[in-house]
Amino acid sequence: MKIGLVGYKGAGKSILFQWLTGQVADPAMAHSLQSATALIPEPRFRALVEIYKPKKITYAGIEIVDTPGLARDQHGNAIRLGQLREVDALVWVVPVFDGSDPVKEINAFNDDVVLADLEIVLNRIEKVQEQNKRPVPRNEHERLEFEYETLKLLQEGLEGGKPVKEDQLTKEQQRLIRGFRLLSGKPRMLLINTADDETDFEQYKKYSTFGVPVVAASVRLELELESMNEQDKKSFLEEMQLTATDKNFVIKTILDASGQMTFMTAGEKEIRTWLIPKGGTALDAAAAIHTDMAKGFIRAEVTKIDDLIRLGSERAVKAENLIKREPKDYIVKDGDIFLFHFS
Repeated sequence: MKIGLVGYKGAGKSILFQWLTGQVADPAMAHSLQSATALIPEPRFRALVEIYKPKKITYAGIEIVDTPGLARDQHGNAIRLGQLREVDALVWVVPVFDGSDPVKEINAFNDDVVLADLEIVLNRIEKVQEQNKRPVPRNEHERLEFEYETLKLLQEGLEGGKPVKEDQLTKEQQRLIRGFRLLSGKPRMLLINTADDETDFEQYKKYSTFGVPVVAASVRLELELESMNEQDKKSFLEEMQLTATDKNFVIKTILDASGQMTFMTAGEKEIRTWLIPKGGTALDAAAAIHTDMAKGFIRAEVTKIDDLIRLGSERAVKAENLIKREPKDYIVKDGDIFLFHFS
């Protein structure tokens, strides 16, 4: 799972990158991609550790990708944005300090994304037209015609400033356009980067009218707070009458916006979280651990973490008949702990 941080120069992307991952962005690589892992928090692990006393604890992570800052005159932005086509979701960093105009910046970013996608679509239309002029078998001609019609639909939406959403297309069209990795179709989250002395973060919820999840944080201040112990941090915030933003909440919001969730495995050897798309099945969860586990899937035993914490042991959960045997099409839910049986 790759998450791309994107924004105009000076937005605070690289500071956000360092806050989320603990890795300092290399200034020498300012014109290329840099990546590091942000661990996904799981506060319920504390209770599981008391129950299992495991030898190892492993948190799932998401790869955070820092990108070159976009130019406000839009020059070269299509190339810069092109580097993000491999990411799964975008965190769009918008500053609200030093006289910045966040609405203008958000609208400009939307324009940049549309123009970058339109360039991809128009180039492909030209290639399809050239291929279709050559003598080709009938089935190949029909395939090219189908692609051309789909591309023209995408072109019409992009030129109108309203990119076509995946649910507006047939399944065949959806499969076709996935190969283009259009930026306008990727999940997004808006990170409002505020001044260090900001106290009213609630006011920024109004930007949810742009149709994406919104989180506000004083990113530079949060990075400075990271170096303090909890007592010094608390004293500083009280003295300055400031409020901190929980980094774990930001990471969880990114995860949610990207359409992902976690499930767990637990035992004396290891307690671990794993990533899976929302709506994923027990078979998908098995595959996330190992392909052989999915190929030989027999059944899944599912324990709810709340039941385990409440009762204090697997034995007590079993005594209450709360461990459920589930088939491969069982939909994974938050708090599920899996034990897979496979051949």
